[in-house]
Amino acid sequence: MTLTYLTTMPDVQPAPHTASHIDYAEAALEDRCAPRTKLRIPASLRPSGFKGFSIIVKDLSISGFSAEALTGMKAGTRVFITMPGLAALEAEIAWNDGTMIGCAFQNLLNEAVLDSILNRFSVVEEG
Repeated sequence: MTLTYLTTMPDVQPAPHTASHIDYAEAALEDRCAPRTKLRIPASLRPSGFKGFSIIVKDLSISGFSAEALTGMKAGTRVFITMPGLAALEAEIAWNDGTMIGCAFQNLLNEAVLDSILNRFSVVEEG
């Protein structure tokens, strides 16, 4: 007996785009295109398979963050960041200068989650 599976693609129309939706989609294309907000969040960073350590998140966007972190981890290292009130989020180190790291989230932050974080932590004025 032979089973045959037939699949069809439904005729799906794209959802109308809002400015917010476009920003979110564009952020997926390149890490630095998402607007970043300067702030200070005490957090912990754990490399995959190792013990975590404390960091200070200095800026945050839906696509990633930078943080004060004294570490020798190289670009491409998979890490998990835990900020107060949130489950661990998977990210990858994009750069490391020895005292600061820049990381890209594995999955974009939901905009509501980002808004919640920004409402709980003081935004640092540039200057």
